[in-house]
Amino acid sequence: MLPQEIIRKKRDGGVLDAEEIEFLVEGISAGRISEGQAAAFAMAVYFHGMTRAETVALTLAKAASGARLRWDDLGPVVDKHSTGGIGDKVSLILAPILAACGAYVPMISGRGLGHTGGTLDKLDSIPGYATAPDLERLRAAVRTAGCAIIGQTAELAPADRRLYAIRDVTATVESVPLIVASILSKKLAAGLDALVMDVKVGSGAFLPSRDAARDLARNLVAVANEAGLPCRALLTDMDQCLGHSAGNALEVHEAIGLLTGARKDPRLHEVTLALSAELLLMGGLAADAGEARQRAERALDGGAAAERFARMVGALGGPHDLLERPARHLPACAVQRPVYLPSAGTIARIDARALGLAIIALGGGRTNPADAIDHAVGLSEVLGLGDRVAADRPFAIVHARTEAELEAAAHAIAAAVDVVEGAAMMPSQVIIEAVGPG
Repeated sequence: MLPQEIIRKKRDGGVLDAEEIEFLVEGISAGRISEGQAAAFAMAVYFHGMTRAETVALTLAKAASGARLRWDDLGPVVDKHSTGGIGDKVSLILAPILAACGAYVPMISGRGLGHTGGTLDKLDSIPGYATAPDLERLRAAVRTAGCAIIGQTAELAPADRRLYAIRDVTATVESVPLIVASILSKKLAAGLDALVMDVKVGSGAFLPSRDAARDLARNLVAVANEAGLPCRALLTDMDQCLGHSAGNALEVHEAIGLLTGARKDPRLHEVTLALSAELLLMGGLAADAGEARQRAERALDGGAAAERFARMVGALGGPHDLLERPARHLPACAVQRPVYLPSAGTIARIDARALGLAIIALGGGRTNPADAIDHAVGLSEVLGLGDRVAADRPFAIVHARTEAELEAAAHAIAAAVDVVEGAAMMPSQVIIEAVGPG
């Protein structure tokens, strides 16, 4: 087979068989398929899509391109994945909650895609934390802490790792088959018993429309179950920042605050507990939804989840006193300034995508796969829909390296927020709906 002929077939709207997809994936993994050919394939899929059978074949081929983990003596082995959003640091809190409740969570996460931040980029802000350990260290961390959040190592789904980076810089992120295959190939390689998906909806999501997000959720659930992985999904709101911070080290700070009880953002808290409860139920660690929710709340409020987070950080090379002294270890910017909006009133609309792009412009994201990230930059004390702004109450605080970068970010952020006079608006529900098999 010739890769260009397979690409041509998909470019012209044809349906690829499993053998053709396996040939391409194996070539991407081995380096025989060039970056240009991989980008052309991704663009062809972006425009023509894939059938369910093609998507399942792509998912299974990527999962088979490297090692497959086995946890025969542990269980239940569960995980959660988010399609990405502004300020989404749920994984940092959810994984230790589940571990404290008796589950094991080998979470294979990704870096930022497009305008959203990645869980690995957040963890890279922790000195010494190994986001790409070898499989032996991963297994040891899962046994020690009950959870380990890492990236795709060289052994796990290598074909997806290469295509993931190419998609980020070729405007092919927002493709349902590519998103589904990328996410699920990593989860299949991780050897899971159950998976819950957090599919974001709104201005800060890859798929802003509810119908498109619902379609993605249904595809994820259907393909996962066809590939042998029990899966459910929640649609959650991304019309505003999730929590009060956006930016890698700043989000780690906020996650630690929620784990330790120092500060609890209601929307972030609700999404985290809802997803945790789904997995406790799917993993057989609770008899019903009410018990699952109570177990998750007890693990968080009682400090057991914070203790698991600390164990995970230590097991993967990070500082053992991160929970007690986050400011000592996490990077920070000397240039910080509040962003005031032109008029006082109630926040009626936030272009969350614009917030993410402003953080990228500060250096907190990538425009090229090889770009280094400044983990200190970002936004803190971000307000949400229905909040009041005034001359003495800013919308957010910008953390930047230079005054010029701060000014540019402040201008972009102010333009992304609409304010109205009158009573505060009720913000949208953060949990929109659940999607199950069938």
